[in-house]
Amino acid sequence: MKIPKQPEINIGTAGHVDHGKCLTPDQKVRIAGYEFSGNDLIKHFEIKQINHEFYKFDAKLQVDSVSNMKVVESLAFPYFQKYWGDIIELETVSGRKVSGTPNHKLFDSRTGWRRLDQLTEESNVMVNVHNSVDYDKISRIIHRKYRGVIFDISVPLIHNFIMANGIVSHNTTLVEAITGKWTSVHSEELKRGITIKVGYADAAIYQCGALPEPQRYVTDGKCPEGEAKLRRVISFVDSPGHESLMSVMLSGAAVIDGAIVVIAANEPVPQPQTMEHLQALKMIGIENIVFVQNKVDLVTYNEALNNYNKILNFVNSYGYDKSPIIPVSAQKRLNIDALIQAIEEIIPTPNRDTQAPPLMQVLRSFDINKPGTEISELSGGVLGGSLKQGKLKIGDIIEIKPGLPSRNGFQPVKTHVKSLFTAGGQVEEVMPGGLIAIGTELDPIFTKNDIMVGNYVSKPGFLPNPVFEIEVNYELFEYVIGTKELIRTEKIRVNEQLKLNIGTMVNSGEVVDIRGNNLRIKMKRPSIALSGDRISISRMVSDRWRLAGSGKIL
Repeated sequence: MKIPKQPEINIGTAGHVDHGKCLTPDQKVRIAGYEFSGNDLIKHFEIKQINHEFYKFDAKLQVDSVSNMKVVESLAFPYFQKYWGDIIELETVSGRKVSGTPNHKLFDSRTGWRRLDQLTEESNVMVNVHNSVDYDKISRIIHRKYRGVIFDISVPLIHNFIMANGIVSHNTTLVEAITGKWTSVHSEELKRGITIKVGYADAAIYQCGALPEPQRYVTDGKCPEGEAKLRRVISFVDSPGHESLMSVMLSGAAVIDGAIVVIAANEPVPQPQTMEHLQALKMIGIENIVFVQNKVDLVTYNEALNNYNKILNFVNSYGYDKSPIIPVSAQKRLNIDALIQAIEEIIPTPNRDTQAPPLMQVLRSFDINKPGTEISELSGGVLGGSLKQGKLKIGDIIEIKPGLPSRNGFQPVKTHVKSLFTAGGQVEEVMPGGLIAIGTELDPIFTKNDIMVGNYVSKPGFLPNPVFEIEVNYELFEYVIGTKELIRTEKIRVNEQLKLNIGTMVNSGEVVDIRGNNLRIKMKRPSIALSGDRISISRMVSDRWRLAGSGKIL
């Protein structure tokens, strides 16, 4: 469904990925160039059983996935679950096979991502042939019963992976249940050749006035009777739930106006990564949060109620006692209307200053040109992000700082706005809120592979010069976030190495001076330091960067 206007608000989602769209364990997946079946993974990792499911969140994999019609390597995590029910086996003309649950998804060349039970012998599914995307026609479909373990591969930012036989498979999140889209490359983005940001999806929220709450809230614009009234358009920033991807979540959090925190009904509460996400949201000042108790279909009523009470105690301990907790089943789309109502009531659209100079921090930069494009037909590099203030129109001159690497450090860059994209397509002007893509005159070699992430964009002369040193007023958490055992946080020391998230920029630095609660940090890369902006501070604990506290730039 076409998004009717530019999104006006960004809502971050963090927590437990919604699985259940899985494969039988005999299926093989390409991991780090080798082939492993689900059974191989079970033997290789020590799988910890929790209630109905199996988890191993600290097992990191490198899998092949598809992004912008190209095969890329992506960080991923294995996921295991007990299952008793129907299995669908598909075989293609070339002999490729897949065996999984009816709601597991493959990409159909005609209709986009489709469940196994929606595919027919006329479907052509996406496959990888020698690192090139192609399609293979289905020749046979078999239904059978199954009882045992099934598995999936969670790819937090791409959401798809390639099996050893070349078939491209898909896993998804709660956002798909709300928006009807996956927060990865979908068919419209593939046709357009541009994606604003992997990990984003947009939804229009409509109201059917004749219906009672919460049934009156829909995202497809269709009402049983009467006309649907558009309330607003929302961008969802789908952040990964794994603790090792915290820097990605914090980069996304730099542009969010509210958040949805997802907690599984069939897991102990709280999980380390949930604590870390909630502490991060609290740290950057996100007050408007809706909590989601997902997977209620996998537990009994009493188990769900017990889990709900634990979630309630957990969120209250962080000061979010006014935030609602909405029980849902994303897989069965249960209670999604109540979740949309909570979003409308709890996360308002903030007031934006459209008369101020435009200000955007780059969340993604990329090259949209296909290989082999003639020089005369090349498009300039693209910058993705969200305007915090002001507005931009085609033809405007923008300045990018710190800019591009040079012999003397970094050189600010000026360029013209050649094109503007929002969720609704190409536009002449963009306002604050939602996610945008700015087409520029920059050589695409300078924007590909997210090279420009962390830069600020504004009108020439508005931004301060980049600096290598910042002074921050800081505070540390009482305990290290993200560890299963409680580790009391130690005081920061002079000469200690820190990892910093300054908006969308991930930087590192050394503490050169400490005076009370103020730190002076010398950074490895220059950064735009805007007084009053909050940063996150991570420290090396047990051979891993852990979120330790926050600071405010002085």
